[in-house]
Amino acid sequence: MNALRTRVLLAAPDPLAPWGSHDTLLMVVAVIGIAIIVALIVLARMHPFLALVLGSAFVGLASGVGSAKVITNFEQGVGGTLQEVGLLIALGAMLGKLLADSGGANRVIDTLVGHAGPRALPWAMALVAVIIGLPMFFEIGLVLLLPVIVLVTQRSRLPLMRIAIPALAGLSALHGLVPPHPGPLIAISAVHASLGTTLALGLLVAVPTVVICGPLFSVLAARWVPAGPPALVEALTGNVAEPGRAPGVEPERAAGVEPDRTAAAEPDRTAEADRPVGDRDDRPTRAPSFAATLLTILFPVLLMMGKALTDIIWPDAKTAPTVRTLFDFIGEPLVAMMLAVLLAMVTFGYTVGFNGSGLSRRIGESVAPIAAVILIVGAGGGFKQTLVGAGVGDSVAKFAVGAHLSVLLLGWLVAAGLRLATGSATVATVTAAGIVAPLAPTLSPTHIALLALAVGAGSLIFSHVNDAGFWLVKELFGLTVGETFKTWSVMETALSVVGLGFVMLLSAVI
Repeated sequence: MNALRTRVLLAAPDPLAPWGSHDTLLMVVAVIGIAIIVALIVLARMHPFLALVLGSAFVGLASGVGSAKVITNFEQGVGGTLQEVGLLIALGAMLGKLLADSGGANRVIDTLVGHAGPRALPWAMALVAVIIGLPMFFEIGLVLLLPVIVLVTQRSRLPLMRIAIPALAGLSALHGLVPPHPGPLIAISAVHASLGTTLALGLLVAVPTVVICGPLFSVLAARWVPAGPPALVEALTGNVAEPGRAPGVEPERAAGVEPDRTAAAEPDRTAEADRPVGDRDDRPTRAPSFAATLLTILFPVLLMMGKALTDIIWPDAKTAPTVRTLFDFIGEPLVAMMLAVLLAMVTFGYTVGFNGSGLSRRIGESVAPIAAVILIVGAGGGFKQTLVGAGVGDSVAKFAVGAHLSVLLLGWLVAAGLRLATGSATVATVTAAGIVAPLAPTLSPTHIALLALAVGAGSLIFSHVNDAGFWLVKELFGLTVGETFKTWSVMETALSVVGLGFVMLLSAVI
């Protein structure tokens, strides 16, 4: 902690300059700009993309930046953010789509959950969520795991929260702390952290955080809300699981029971006739093996971690030029994710029975749902650059120096405040990372990575009624608003606080 404060005090001249009236004006403008965004999203129900554009325009003009420069700053922020993050989000969506449609996700679930005893089921669900959560967005992972959560709860006779909370904790922690998810990637890009270092430290933070806030917290959550499976079990297990299920991969097996084969359904000949001729046989004829599925999911992570390890083992590129050149190339996030998608086209595509046109169609379908995410991420980057261009970042740096706040704690507090206000972890991450970015050069490379994780942890805090995830969990699990607060909201807060605790612990020892 003292080392961090020392590095802050040794910052560049601007942050050490005396606080002036212009700094006060910039802070007031920034607060009003954020309030405008919050009001437009929460009260006016405006799309976050449009709200961020309008908020950026206000901050730029009110801070005294010329109108032409306001537009330039915003455009540079959008372009810079999407240049590094947009393609990775698209590739991650492609990988997740192929994983789901091939039956690979169900194979992981069958293998890990189907062989666990009642006491081990919460831990098995957390492990499944961590594996599934690596390439998938939170919402996609939740919908994919929902029928399994329901069936495992029904067959094991455990309370719903004993199974649901570990799965939710695994998905949410990975979404907020571990690349290649958008939030961590945005924070890494904004503070110029090493992706490999952040990935390794993110896993060190995420795993114990999931253990504490998942299987262990689920014991308390089940006492507070002793709910059973949602009432519409048949609808949940029949309709939600169907798109990602391959022949021979039934959700009943994930609950440790044999499926009922007394009434086998006939194929839907009408639906078959309506399909395009080239796609009529494009359906999985077998599920990928567990080993192939796990390898494909972990492949980009292994490549990025390999780059980080080679940088540590051979810090001088001249020592092993061929190895360093190879891993520096394949360990780049864009290359690693592209190679993972190509591998998935084989392991989750041709080997399970998909044809070329079906693979092309699925890859195209995977991009459509993330268009809004990419727009929000880009606009968030534009808002961040607007704040930086106006000088808000330097003013925050001066405040941090004067208040002697830890940079890591400052990043967490800013992200947590924005998350509480807007309900969007993405908006919180983008804005908070942009605000604390001027302080990043005062830190060591390892602590810059921890700063990105602190921002990610802050963005997870207390999901409530202004967060779409709150209502998604409430409706899918058939909870009341109060029950959702007691379980989901408390779990999210625990993830944020415990995650920060592990970040601060790592900062003290490395």
